[in-house]
Amino acid sequence: VQLQASGGGLVQAGGSLRLSCAASGRTRSRYAVGWFRQAPGKEREFVGNIRWSGSSTKYADSVKDRFTISRDNAKNTVYLQMNSLKPEDTAAYYCAAATTYYSDYLDSRTYDYWGQGTLVTVSS
Repeated sequence: VQLQASGGGLVQAGGSLRLSCAASGRTRSRYAVGWFRQAPGKEREFVGNIRWSGSSTKYADSVKDRFTISRDNAKNTVYLQMNSLKPEDTAAYYCAAATTYYSDYLDSRTYDYWGQGTLVTVSS
């Protein structure tokens, strides 16, 4: 599975961005797609995920009610809609695909394939 993340950029606080994660290759083997972020000097953290079966989603408390993950099966693409952005959302955002079944996908170690990061900068 190859993942291509895009859509990052510079936005003012309160603004919105939509990130995309386009998948190619053995896409049928995905169980979930997750988004993670890493700010300078900090560890990578979970943002949210979407399960491929049933489309259930889960979000970190820090982004709940502001971020939404969705997918377009026809385009093999997962989206991260980010609204009401805050300066603390500034980070490199990564998408990842899990090809093994787990009870949840909060831990980055449950993901097998990673896209390159796309940088989101939120100015105050």
